[in-house]
Amino acid sequence: MRFRGKLVDVACLNHFTRVVNTITKLAKTCTLRFTVDKIYFILNDKVANGGVSMWCELNQENFFDEFQMEGVAAEDNEIYLELTSENFSRALKTAQNAKAVKVKLTNKQCPCLTVAVELPSLSSSSRIVTHDIPVGIIPRKLWNDFREPSVPDFDVSIYLPVMKTMKSVVDRMKNLSNSIVIEANQKGEMNLKIETDLVSVATHFKDLGNPPWVPEHASQNSTEKRHPETMAEARIDIKRLLQLLAGQQVNPAKALCNILNKRIVHFILLHEDFSLQYFIPALT
Repeated sequence: MRFRGKLVDVACLNHFTRVVNTITKLAKTCTLRFTVDKIYFILNDKVANGGVSMWCELNQENFFDEFQMEGVAAEDNEIYLELTSENFSRALKTAQNAKAVKVKLTNKQCPCLTVAVELPSLSSSSRIVTHDIPVGIIPRKLWNDFREPSVPDFDVSIYLPVMKTMKSVVDRMKNLSNSIVIEANQKGEMNLKIETDLVSVATHFKDLGNPPWVPEHASQNSTEKRHPETMAEARIDIKRLLQLLAGQQVNPAKALCNILNKRIVHFILLHEDFSLQYFIPALT
């Protein structure tokens, strides 16, 4: 099992760093999955037990100048590692003015993801700063736990308002309650609501638009059966929502929110070269 990659282009390196910083805001530890053409950051706290799930997918060729890997076996040409995301983020922070960054799977008393940062220097020799990030190798028998989360038939699918606007609204609401109700309908309307014994606050968005999509497996999508003005809602942990909104270091080209009434809120942030899915279960 081997992996090595190299980032030389400054824009790609900075972009990759921003993606990792975003992941760090969402997950203390995560699973890093390498395939021949993609890199995945996965968080799989079981939604059934009240945990959030995350699935971030990027094409390695949009970021890496060199990328070589040999998986566990020819028929399973993949690598699954568990790592503390902050360690990865911290290593990349030292690479802001780097000439190149090499990332390699090594074994130094324990398996490590070694990040070697080549910094410019006044002399002809370059300075290299090396970070060894301890990782856990996830055995093949556990891989099924880290498959892409299945997407249920949602009651409502809606485009999100500008993330910054949404963040400032939720920021103000967080001092009033630990939970927030998100509700939306198929007429492009969305409300963010706080309801406690003492206070009731709501922010309304309209004309957001609804994506015209149907899950592949759904012959008759549930959104078609609902009246367009009927709201679907879920009450979720306000901190979880803020983590997602505050963690966005790159403004997505498209941001969608899917609601399964009183069950789950599923966010999809689509960027030109990577996508992020985030599932927050409803509070009972």
